[in-house]
Amino acid sequence: NPYNLDIITSAQEYLQSIEKDSDNLLVDLEKHIPGVVIDIRYATENNFTNSVIYTAPKAWLRKEAADSLLAVQKALNSEGLGIKVFDAYRPYAATLYFYEVYPDTTFVAAPWRGSIHNRGGAVDLTIIDLESKEELEMPTPFDEFSERASHQYLELPQEVIANREKLNNIMIAHGFTPYEHEWWHYNIKGTRRYALMDISFEDLEQISQEEF
Repeated sequence: NPYNLDIITSAQEYLQSIEKDSDNLLVDLEKHIPGVVIDIRYATENNFTNSVIYTAPKAWLRKEAADSLLAVQKALNSEGLGIKVFDAYRPYAATLYFYEVYPDTTFVAAPWRGSIHNRGGAVDLTIIDLESKEELEMPTPFDEFSERASHQYLELPQEVIANREKLNNIMIAHGFTPYEHEWWHYNIKGTRRYALMDISFEDLEQISQEEF
């Protein structure tokens, strides 16, 4: 924590935050959302750092955000579609490393502020076809740091623009806000009320099993 931010770094602090406000609970999306596809790139070398960053391929969100994402999944399911999650809660240590690798705050969170991912209120995702499990074509692959990733970029086939708009519209309808420069990134509204966290996925799993 080189910037002296207020960060929850222990299981005890996390549990105390939940006791004060149950909305602070982080929820395992695989357990919470039936049929969700999890493709956590930072638990592999298939990401912009070319390194394994996460210790487990897990996706956690604050309860409100997880409930909203469940509603998104149900709405898409009615069209034969579903969601694939690339990233959700991100320990603060990963944000520090990301900035070391790629110090451009258009695409990487400023470590002196922390990321909405560190607060458990952001999700990176796309839409898939339920039958084939194939992703709908979007403007870029996940984590392509280019102008093509912006919601404002229009030099694309109409089908691709329509797919991006489908994701945007359904996420907004369920309480999320888009990040202008990344078509895949959405924040739950009011996410600044959640604390920054640097808790491991293993600790979250253990706490979940023991306490909830």
